[in-house]
Amino acid sequence: MSPSSPSSPSSAGGGAARRRVAVVGLGSRARLFVSALAGPYADRYELAGFCDVNAHRMRVHNEWLGGAPVPAYSAGEFEEMLRRERIDVVVVCSVDRTHDAYIVRALEAGCDVVTEKPMTTDADRARRILDARERTGREVRVAFNYRYNPVHSAVRELLAGGAVGDVGSVHFEWLLDLRHGADYFRRWHRDKANSGGLMVHKATHHFDLVNWWLGSTPDTVYAQGKLFFYGDEAGQRRGLAREYDRAHGQPAAEGDPFALRLADEPDLKALYLDAESEDGYHRDQNVFAPGVTIEDDMAVLVRYASGASLTYHLTAYAPWEGYRIAFNGSEGRLELLVEETTWTPARSGGPSTHGVAGTAGRTELLLRRAWEEPREVKVASGEGGHGGGDARMLEDLFGERGPDALGRAADARDGALSLVTGLAANRSFETGGVVRTRELLEL
Repeated sequence: MSPSSPSSPSSAGGGAARRRVAVVGLGSRARLFVSALAGPYADRYELAGFCDVNAHRMRVHNEWLGGAPVPAYSAGEFEEMLRRERIDVVVVCSVDRTHDAYIVRALEAGCDVVTEKPMTTDADRARRILDARERTGREVRVAFNYRYNPVHSAVRELLAGGAVGDVGSVHFEWLLDLRHGADYFRRWHRDKANSGGLMVHKATHHFDLVNWWLGSTPDTVYAQGKLFFYGDEAGQRRGLAREYDRAHGQPAAEGDPFALRLADEPDLKALYLDAESEDGYHRDQNVFAPGVTIEDDMAVLVRYASGASLTYHLTAYAPWEGYRIAFNGSEGRLELLVEETTWTPARSGGPSTHGVAGTAGRTELLLRRAWEEPREVKVASGEGGHGGGDARMLEDLFGERGPDALGRAADARDGALSLVTGLAANRSFETGGVVRTRELLEL
């Protein structure tokens, strides 16, 4: 059953039946889905339930929506919400380690699921999801918005069309700048038990892209990772450490370019600072304080079933943000450069977690066929988040789903395949050895 195909009538007055949707986890990322469901897709879907560990955050989302409030339920009332509100589709945006619990219970209640990436954080949880999907016959869609970025779609078309022949190797470097990269070390992601580390939470996007671009699956993984820049030891060593646990109300955080000032960010203040009395969660932790258990500098070598190899590096403390990708093939080379920010200004107003005006760079896609001059492939940039990927993904998830020759829709198996490289990398960090992905998940 597809989330785009109505399964239970829930509207009156002779109009088309709308599917009833619940959103679980009402943090900042949920706003993308809430706004879409209450806005352009309101004729197809009805927002029928919110579920979160924090009642304040649900009230904030209802205030942003205006009108009649969406019924709000605590995390312990999840099954009651599904039953009472006659939910057809569950959108999961909660803390990564909790995804599997909501996905499995939703599937068993007869719902389809759309989940934020990563689908989950370890192999056992992934098996639970795959088993439940098989057992129930319901659908799980993973929100891989990067597949829908026009330039990424162009790469897929070029490779599938044989523009460089058979792909022998891929070189992939991803850089997070000092605003965005630091943000993973301020919040719950800094604990690997919550997020699986950046190899899972962040790189699942990137490994999914390579799986999709190559049309292949990862076979063996060797990796090295370390905490090089963030954390208390590195902060002390480089003279960057400040004596505070969280930034709000702390004089020691004044002038620190790594401090997040929640009181100056209206949306973050509403969702997190004003919600602290309920759960004690601090969104503005010190990136150089103790408690960081994830890596910030990671190198990965992957061999695919097709025979292609991937060299991948993720850096979370770079002066600019973006990525470089190159595909070496039997008939040439394809190169993509995306500069999301060209430099990182110190905090001086504007958003604290992403690039600011005047820092955006360029996108360049170059095809270098053997014996030919290089040719730039022009691709129209998309509007909105992630190079236009967010809007296109939402249309595929909630709009009138049509044929897609590129196969951008990602299901639970795709979600598991995107995870297994990162999970194997995490194991390789620990053991120092090569890890066969089938040792973790048989897919």
